[in-house]
Amino acid sequence: MRQDDHVTDADAVSPGPAPDPAAMRKQYRAEGLSEADLAATPVEQFARWFKDAAVEAHLFEPNAMVVSTADAEGRPGSRTVLLKHFDEQGFVFYTNYDSHKARDLAENPYVSLLFPWHPMARQVIVRGVARRTGRDETAAYFRTRPHGSQLGAWASAQSSVIATRAELDASYAELAARYPEGEQVPVPPHWGGFRVAPQSVEFWQGRLNRLHDRLRYAAEADGSWRVERLGP
Repeated sequence: MRQDDHVTDADAVSPGPAPDPAAMRKQYRAEGLSEADLAATPVEQFARWFKDAAVEAHLFEPNAMVVSTADAEGRPGSRTVLLKHFDEQGFVFYTNYDSHKARDLAENPYVSLLFPWHPMARQVIVRGVARRTGRDETAAYFRTRPHGSQLGAWASAQSSVIATRAELDASYAELAARYPEGEQVPVPPHWGGFRVAPQSVEFWQGRLNRLHDRLRYAAEADGSWRVERLGP
């Protein structure tokens, strides 16, 4: 979660009891999603909804997605990462290959991606198999990152226990001195991308009275897609 730099101590203290989550209710939109509305492929349909989220609704970080993995023993883990590319081959994100999620994917490549576009009462759920991107593709993307983010990929031993924040800041400062702004930062060997090849993609549209529309593309053996309607 991102914190607002302007939050004060007074703002952080919420007087009174916490609200009851069971009492929180919103009616979702009346407009639905029909089979006739769908594009030929799930990636084409995703592109339509992604444009709606980014351009029409102006959602904050519409490319934020919850990545859920499981290790070899089936123990799950979820975290929010940013989608960086998508096409008919899959959905791509980048991470430290020593991170918790990357270690999970090395043991169990099956993954779920969830795009929670709550203000639009929409969700997209992608289930598929994750594979590492090639080093050339990883390097090309790394070069587009801001200088500070490139240094951060080196400075952070992601998911590892560290003693203090000062230790992390000192590591970053050392790297900033070694690679000043304008100097090329090498791509970390322990950092790169994953491409999730979809096996199913569900488009969830909130409707009145919790009678939501859920249309799922399921991959067929011949490479085509079968569309299924799911009960809400």
